[in-house]
Amino acid sequence: MQKSVADLRVEDFEPCTGKNFRLAAAGVALELKLIEVRRLGQAVREGGAFSLSFLSAPGPILPQAIYPIEHPALGTLELFIVPLGPKKDGNSYEIIFT
Repeated sequence: MQKSVADLRVEDFEPCTGKNFRLAAAGVALELKLIEVRRLGQAVREGGAFSLSFLSAPGPILPQAIYPIEHPALGTLELFIVPLGPKKDGNSYEIIFT
């Protein structure tokens, strides 16, 4: 059974570090590699705050918005993605859970 966004925990994503997620929306298909899962401490949400850092191939940067993100173990999640800009190997994005 797929978890709701409110039920997601850092432990759900840590095993996915180095794995690809797929974003497909508005005619755009993008592979996002999860490069870092960072614990951020206490939060209003149960399980604490954490962030996910992703890297995509070089190319146009998507604007910040809610996108469907797919992963075989986690299913499809509607998550708010923030572009951090170009990096040496592609474009960097972040998702923060607080």
